[in-house]
Amino acid sequence: MAILADAESQILVQGITGREAVSFVRDSLDYGAKVAAGVTPGRGGSDVHGVPVYDTVKEAVKRHKIDVAVVAVPAGFAKDAAFEAIENGVPLVVVVTERIPRRDVAQVLELADIQRARVIGPNTMGFICPGKTKVGSVGGPARDTVKAFTPGPVGVMSRSGGMTTEVCNLLTHSGLGQSTAISVGGDAVIGSTFLDLLPLFEQDPETKVVVTFSEPGGNVEAALARYLKTKGTRLPIVSFIAGSFMDNMPGVRFGHAGSIVEGKQDTVAEKARRLREAGVLVADDLSQIPDLVKKALKQKTPRK
Repeated sequence: MAILADAESQILVQGITGREAVSFVRDSLDYGAKVAAGVTPGRGGSDVHGVPVYDTVKEAVKRHKIDVAVVAVPAGFAKDAAFEAIENGVPLVVVVTERIPRRDVAQVLELADIQRARVIGPNTMGFICPGKTKVGSVGGPARDTVKAFTPGPVGVMSRSGGMTTEVCNLLTHSGLGQSTAISVGGDAVIGSTFLDLLPLFEQDPETKVVVTFSEPGGNVEAALARYLKTKGTRLPIVSFIAGSFMDNMPGVRFGHAGSIVEGKQDTVAEKARRLREAGVLVADDLSQIPDLVKKALKQKTPRK
């Protein structure tokens, strides 16, 4: 099974006539995803790769049952686009736009909480349920996606969009398929963290292990470690934290806004220590992930 979406999920793309969206919509359609509609104000009545375009989300949801909205508009319009999707009843909003002001993101997340919608991102490449659907640009062209991703028991969550594909490609070539792989977003404030998404993987009977790809900065790993130490999980977790070189090079920045190191607690070494104390299998090198996943699959999983 998959989480967040499946082969029947209907996708709406806001900003569908933009260059980035035109590209990933083609890739999604080639992969078999059901992109049902798009929205670009003033372009209603046109189409993109055969997908009908509407002027508003309200018009689109009248004609299509939309399960997921992808926000692919400039940063200055992203808050309004996300609001429009949430207010029109779309339960899952994936915000691929980056450099959105934090205040705007906070307002989107507050509305989503009120309306009981889920937000992935911002600054995400989306997510993929191998063999079923892909939402956003993760995986790139379909011909590359089918090589890197394959159905299986490993759930993947990554703070880096590009490394979502790299991790899954590594797993695939080691004979380990994925249930769902999610680029959670590289900004400092995001809608769904590792901790927010872990319960969804726990509820999926076909997910047997979870892999996380982390970076320096932020508190998502610390929050996950605290949860695991107090409540545990039925799923073994394997984690890799990139950027260990930053621990010895003060002032050096990773690429994402969410990777700002504000103190010792944000360093790779401290994150790794906390995760190990919580029972996570932490890889010292990316290449160790497949072997640790195989080890975790053989072990008796911890009880929640």
